[in-house]
Amino acid sequence: MNYKETKAPVTTVTYDKNVIESKTENIYEAISIISKRAVQINTDLKTELVEKLEEFATFNDSLEEVFENKEQIEVSKFYEKLPKPTAIAVEEWLDDKVYHRTPETE
Repeated sequence: MNYKETKAPVTTVTYDKNVIESKTENIYEAISIISKRAVQINTDLKTELVEKLEEFATFNDSLEEVFENKEQIEVSKFYEKLPKPTAIAVEEWLDDKVYHRTPETE
């Protein structure tokens, strides 16, 4: 999924509790689903960031020399400006983009 084009807010937003819990009829279950999705998003973003930073990495044996790589800084700044994974997960939840199911109990 392309998280860079999300419309999730970058700042803190207050959501209506009734809207969040409407799909599950249980606020705790809804928050649990949203949090699991946020963990998935965070893992994806972290993996993508590490892969991009490794492209620009220079490996030195000397600890005295530290190079500032402008490309690494730009990539890091871009990812810092993205909305938080929880904000993206809440937006996906509200837009019905998150699939969830409850196993049948016998």
